[in-house]
Amino acid sequence: MRRGFFFCLLLALSLTFVTVPRFAPTEALAKKAKKQSGDEEKAGGKQSGAKTGKEEPGKLPGTVTDISPGRIDARSAILVEVSTGAVLYEQDADEPIEPASFTKIATLYLVFEALKQGRIHMNDEVPISETAWRTGGSKMFVGIGDRIPLEDLIKGIAVVSGNDACVAVAEYLSGSVSTFVDAMNHEAQKLGMAQTRFLTPNGLPVEGQITTARDMATLDMSYLRAFPEALKFHSMREYTFNNIEQYNRNHLLLKDPTIDGLKTGYVAAGGYHLSATSKRDGMRLIAVVMGAQSVGIREREALKLLNYGFRNFTLVQPFPEGQAVAKARVWKGQKDEIQIYPAETPSFLIQQSQKHLLKWEIHTPSDVTAPIKADQQMGEIVFMVSDQVKRRVALVSREDIELGGWFKRTWQSVISLGTIDWRLLSAILGAVAGVAIVIILLAGRRKRR
Repeated sequence: MRRGFFFCLLLALSLTFVTVPRFAPTEALAKKAKKQSGDEEKAGGKQSGAKTGKEEPGKLPGTVTDISPGRIDARSAILVEVSTGAVLYEQDADEPIEPASFTKIATLYLVFEALKQGRIHMNDEVPISETAWRTGGSKMFVGIGDRIPLEDLIKGIAVVSGNDACVAVAEYLSGSVSTFVDAMNHEAQKLGMAQTRFLTPNGLPVEGQITTARDMATLDMSYLRAFPEALKFHSMREYTFNNIEQYNRNHLLLKDPTIDGLKTGYVAAGGYHLSATSKRDGMRLIAVVMGAQSVGIREREALKLLNYGFRNFTLVQPFPEGQAVAKARVWKGQKDEIQIYPAETPSFLIQQSQKHLLKWEIHTPSDVTAPIKADQQMGEIVFMVSDQVKRRVALVSREDIELGGWFKRTWQSVISLGTIDWRLLSAILGAVAGVAIVIILLAGRRKRR
């Protein structure tokens, strides 16, 4: 009896070793994937199997220290790239300073937001109150009791920095200046402007009204991302209203044809401010200079920052915006293929000197199973510099794909049997059979005893 037991045990073990595959299928797939990614790298990127991970911020880590434009002749300054939010240079960017007419960008933000929502329209006739008419400082010279098209008031704010126009639109949108200012502060908090407090819609000096260069850069970036059409007003070199011609206070519009905005400001307690923006070779930068000692200094320093940024950095966009970057086969769905798109603009900001070190990999599955929902994550693009991951961009679907019919699902289930690794399955079944035989023999022996 003992001989029979050992014979069965030996038979089970032999069966297991015979059916075990000679190589691990995962290792073979890994070698295959490595070869494919090596071939695709020649085309500018890599592609491999599905893999996801936590996204890293699409920003450069703080101020770049290995290159610098030198100290800026102002109390604070910051240089940012709009699409990625990357900070290319900063100098005392968190120092509290009175915003002056920089405040008007927050006012225009709420105006364009209301236009986008359809609550107001460009041809609306805005009534001018006595409060608006009496507002001092820079003016577009509205008349008390006039009804002025909203578009004209926007030009008056953007081009000639009209304090009276700001009061008029504040009253029109919110009913009162105080209610409008509350909306300005609420929006500032939503945008992350933690060190900013607005008390007027136009920036006229009031104790307690404060901001920082970093917060102003945050506001400017959000403004241009949400309402790029606003630049057609900020780029106007002059504006005539009531037969009074006034020139844009941003004189950099005359000195560099690529500069198309954004806003100037001055208050005795804060000094001369300038937020200038320019777009060259597909990259838009914003330079914020606050607390300069004169108009000439703020313009010189802002232009120096912009030139520094364009000379030393480049924006890499490996795929055209709105274009699919991969596709996958769909199993058991109403469609057989799905296009895969970046969830956001797949761009990366890098120093010119490191451009040749930039690589990216596209991680997507080769096939997916229905149902699939729009905006469902289906992989990622990983940007690397010197093999260090710097940014991840999620890849998503843009359409719903429902389950296919019963026959299609059944047929594709049968087809998928061909993808099973039969050697591995045989090994598992052989091991299970061997263990079962041993258990049966032991049970029979115990029963006979």
